[in-house]
Amino acid sequence: MNFTSLRTALAVLLLACGVLTAAVWSELRGEALPETAAVAPATPEQVARGAYLARAGNCMACHTARGGEAYAGGRSIDTPFGNIVAGNLTPDPETGLGRWSPEAFRRALHEGRSRDGHLLYPAFPYTHTTQMPDADVADLHAYLRSLPAVQQANRPHSLRFPYNTQAALAVWRLMHFEPGRFQPDTVQSAEWNRGAYLVNGPAHCAACHGERNALGGAIGPLGAGAMPDGRWVAPSLRDPQQAGVQTWASERIVALLQQGTVDGASVMGPMAEVVFHGTQHLRTEDLRAMAVYLQAVPPQPAPAVEFEAADASQKALGEQLYQRHCVDCHGAQGQGAVGAYPPLAGNRAVTMASPVNPVQAILSGGFAPATAGHPQPYGMPPFRTLLNDTEVAAVAGFIRQSWGNQAGAVSSLDVQRVR
Repeated sequence: MNFTSLRTALAVLLLACGVLTAAVWSELRGEALPETAAVAPATPEQVARGAYLARAGNCMACHTARGGEAYAGGRSIDTPFGNIVAGNLTPDPETGLGRWSPEAFRRALHEGRSRDGHLLYPAFPYTHTTQMPDADVADLHAYLRSLPAVQQANRPHSLRFPYNTQAALAVWRLMHFEPGRFQPDTVQSAEWNRGAYLVNGPAHCAACHGERNALGGAIGPLGAGAMPDGRWVAPSLRDPQQAGVQTWASERIVALLQQGTVDGASVMGPMAEVVFHGTQHLRTEDLRAMAVYLQAVPPQPAPAVEFEAADASQKALGEQLYQRHCVDCHGAQGQGAVGAYPPLAGNRAVTMASPVNPVQAILSGGFAPATAGHPQPYGMPPFRTLLNDTEVAAVAGFIRQSWGNQAGAVSSLDVQRVR
């Protein structure tokens, strides 16, 4: 490279750095909005609509500590970057939203910025709530202000450097966040558009069902993705071999979201919580709209991979353990029992490339949610203290390679990572 070319390249690099620095500085310069206690009284209709949206988004799940007051925050959420602690959403003036104006609340949901101007971490799903229209945001604010005020101080996050800096968050936002409202697709039906809005907006399904890069930025909406704490994998809604419902009847999708279980399928883990707190409370027409949208998601099967078969001794141990602990419920051929225990033969959760979910089910138990349509679901006890890592790996590998199931063997190291 000659001197002129080198000087030109250096000039371009400096210009790019200057532009980036200016953009980051612009992100960091958020003004504080004034405190307020005087908000126009909400109508009962507004509060009811806001409560419905809070159900759709399952807000209570993250913003309620185990055993704590609803929406008062304090729940710690493990992420690959450290722990995020959910804030207090009750109208307490000192520790909650009591002094937040409607504009401050709107800015948080649409722009990911707190009342005092600082940037919020995207564990709060503003990358999705940015799509909500002002009227829906106002209704949600009205509902939260109607809750009993709970004074509970917000504990600080414990994130590693540099993820604990506003500058790093500003760079992340420049790469992965663009504010905007939901825009209906005029080619699609009103029902499809309603489903698209709910799935991608308030329900923020892709917050779990989505591929992410090393910085946690979404790169494949509705694809498979590890949950933030790594304890479960959210299966792909694009892949019919995982959780895609492209070939399902809409009535079956609605039933699963309402009841948590249908013939041949059951939700568990984090999705059981979503159904329990959220989707079972949604109107049937909204669930049907979500079903219509999810049915239309272009199928994208995961690439076929060669899997390693369990060795003879591991498979023999797995079969022995299955006969001792599992066969009474799941059947000699992995067929399960209609209305009680899900089949393991042909079960998509069992045959995913990642063994995390079946291993987690064995360790921690499997529990479908109690719903109005299925108030007393059967559950599976945890085997965490009964089986060691080698034994869990053996039985998980056995069910992944029996009755026509074709998936990889499971190692004791796989189990150790989940445990």
